[in-house]
Amino acid sequence: MPYVGRFAPSPTGPLHAGSMVAALASWLDTRAQGGRWLLRIEDVDTPRCVPGADRLILEQLARCGLAPDEPPLWQSQRGALYQHALDQLVDAGLAYPCACSRKDIEQATAARGIARVRGAELPYPGTCRPENGGLRGRPARAWRLRTDVIEQNRPLVQERRAPAAPHSVAILGSVVHWTDRRLGPQQQDVAETVGDFVLKRADGLWAYQLAVVVDDAAQGVTHVVRGEDLADNTPRQILLQRALGLPTPSYLHTPLVLAADGEKLSKQNGAEALPLDAPLQALTAAAARLGLPVPMAGATVPEVLMAWTSAWSVARPTR
Repeated sequence: MPYVGRFAPSPTGPLHAGSMVAALASWLDTRAQGGRWLLRIEDVDTPRCVPGADRLILEQLARCGLAPDEPPLWQSQRGALYQHALDQLVDAGLAYPCACSRKDIEQATAARGIARVRGAELPYPGTCRPENGGLRGRPARAWRLRTDVIEQNRPLVQERRAPAAPHSVAILGSVVHWTDRRLGPQQQDVAETVGDFVLKRADGLWAYQLAVVVDDAAQGVTHVVRGEDLADNTPRQILLQRALGLPTPSYLHTPLVLAADGEKLSKQNGAEALPLDAPLQALTAAAARLGLPVPMAGATVPEVLMAWTSAWSVARPTR
């Protein structure tokens, strides 16, 4: 199967040192395999998007020599595809409307003796599942995926799609097992850890999980390379892929760049935008985080990218 990779930034601001690590790793992984590298602007969370940030991101990538092989795609223009996927899940009995607010979820989980863990989301207790009474006359706020009925190794929504990439993925009940190319064997009980997760939000916006799964399949993405902070999303996406009859890509989660406080470097904790006038500096810092060699003095951006591609093909084989 031809390799197709992608970089999918959210335009909540310009690229910073942390996002450049994921961008460079994704580009190198694609180039090392002679594949196609796609760029997707994940702008479904419109309240968080900064006007003009998408264009700045494109310029930053271009200055660093990271050019996509096809025109970029914007998620905000693809709502009809997401609605089609949700309709399929609803028709198959795999998704249902939910009337619960955050306060409702907190009260329901507290009643079960589950305490909130700092920094973690509360698992949804299934309050609005049909067998639990459904909406009970309340207006629907969101739509959720059932995480308790995805059968082992068999999609419940049948579609004609390419076969999954040949790597280890298994679903046993709601427990998802997969192998990350950097982190190794992983597993998560999605029903226990997350519960029935949101596909369409209470504000009418599409949830990240549904949009990314639909778009990866529609674009034929075979390999996902992204930051380690997104590794926790992988089991939910695998469940969705299985439910929709879509192939599961191979995953590699890159190391994070940390801020001075030890937290992931992000726009929220003061990450500075990559300077447009120093692309080699930005690339070298990202390469160092990926364990790649320091470029030779006087080397140009195309030259260091070529050298790193060769080094990457040895350090990170696709299988």
